[in-house]
Amino acid sequence: MFAVYLVITLLASAIIGLAAVANLVGHDYPKRQADSMGVPRSWMLPLGLLLGAGSLGLLAGFALPVLGTLAAAGLVLYFIGAFAVHLRARDHHFGPWAAFSSLAVAALAVNLAYHGPW
Repeated sequence: MFAVYLVITLLASAIIGLAAVANLVGHDYPKRQADSMGVPRSWMLPLGLLLGAGSLGLLAGFALPVLGTLAAAGLVLYFIGAFAVHLRARDHHFGPWAAFSSLAVAALAVNLAYHGPW
């Protein structure tokens, strides 16, 4: 079970961390997505920081399991909010959202399965 927990947590942390970096450095893709969803570009930094905190929190969960659980739960909530923004903008292209949210849900699931609820 540890191998599954390790691989999924590292994968989720890496992919979500890359998304955080894309937001923080001002890459064109997150800017275009924000524009098409009606999200102000001034939110890109705070959203990138949230993604970065979640990514680092997943890694911190190796030392303090409760941090990993909270980070994974926070990322799931983040992507539920992203889904709501997609629906509000009447955007039905859920491919990237599904990939990122699936990683967050998988990280939460393996974290809970390996460590227990608390």
